[in-house]
Amino acid sequence: MSHDAMAPAPHNGSGTAHHGGTRSNRGRKKDRKRRRGLKITLSVVLVLLLAAGGTFWWLYSSLDGNIKGVDINKALGDDRPEKLPTSGQNLLVLGSDSRAGAENKELGGGGSVSGARSDTAMVVHIPEGRQKAVAVSIPRDTLVTRPECTKADGSTTPSANRVMFNSVYSQIGPACVVKTVEKMSGVRIDHYLEINFAGFKDLVDAIGGVTVDVPQDIRDTSSGLDLTAGPHKLDGTQSLAYVRTRHGIGDGSDLGRIGLQQQFLLALLSEVKSQDLLGSPTNSYKIANSATKSLTTDSGLASLKSLAEFARSMNGVDPSTMETIMLPVAYDKQDPNRVVAAQPQAGDLWKAIRKDGTIPESAKKSPATGG
Repeated sequence: MSHDAMAPAPHNGSGTAHHGGTRSNRGRKKDRKRRRGLKITLSVVLVLLLAAGGTFWWLYSSLDGNIKGVDINKALGDDRPEKLPTSGQNLLVLGSDSRAGAENKELGGGGSVSGARSDTAMVVHIPEGRQKAVAVSIPRDTLVTRPECTKADGSTTPSANRVMFNSVYSQIGPACVVKTVEKMSGVRIDHYLEINFAGFKDLVDAIGGVTVDVPQDIRDTSSGLDLTAGPHKLDGTQSLAYVRTRHGIGDGSDLGRIGLQQQFLLALLSEVKSQDLLGSPTNSYKIANSATKSLTTDSGLASLKSLAEFARSMNGVDPSTMETIMLPVAYDKQDPNRVVAAQPQAGDLWKAIRKDGTIPESAKKSPATGG
């Protein structure tokens, strides 16, 4: 091989060195394009993340802002029953018949009724372990001793005897309802939840209706509810009429409809539990929005985070094992249209809840049944 053959190729020719330089320039251009493309991609991702984060925050703030809070602890002070000796919890759930707003007024039947009453009241006891629950319904016509209470404006209302239970809400407010329940039961109420007519209707509609097995034909001319015995899927308006009917079942008193309310509660909880909320974010938001926009809670639950944490802690409770009981009552001797707590049954019931114990069968039987 000659010396010329061994010589390096000239840089200004058409040799390999020149071609190699061309590939290097092209490579640098490609690197610059890749870096520029990467910056653009990261910017787009960042914008999308910020947009998603902004949307999430808007949704969160929207739901969080729906919830109204009542500072029960501040209103009641220290004169209260002791907390449970276990990790059990007691929740007072009220369905308010407020006519505030056009939709509530229409759903409540319109008319000139002012203020609001506790249309439905339940003490829900969740024992230690939170694997089951007991719901005790307090008839709205029950005569109770209302304790001294402080109104929202700071004025004091003296104690009163033989006051109808559902009037406490309209006369004083939710904190006094909690205090009344605590005084009559000796049970410490840990949390408070209240939902009005419109919120109840919208919640049922958001989950697509609730199926109930109607125990007997119901024909209520007041509400327009007309159902035959057997299974029916009810929309929000029908569901509200179902849990509020008192003329279409039993003796026309509040006692007759408590069984319907308890049955509906279990059906509603089962329907919510069966919904694939994680699989349908849109549906989840609809349900959450409906559940929160007409909700009032104690200040300890008055945020989306607190409600979610409480709901998660209740996840082990199976609606099919939830027990529903009506507070044992007897017809009042002075006014047969009113009832009073029956003893010793009511005392035994509250004692079992105070101690987070088993409720004796005798404490579940009520002398007044509602016919």
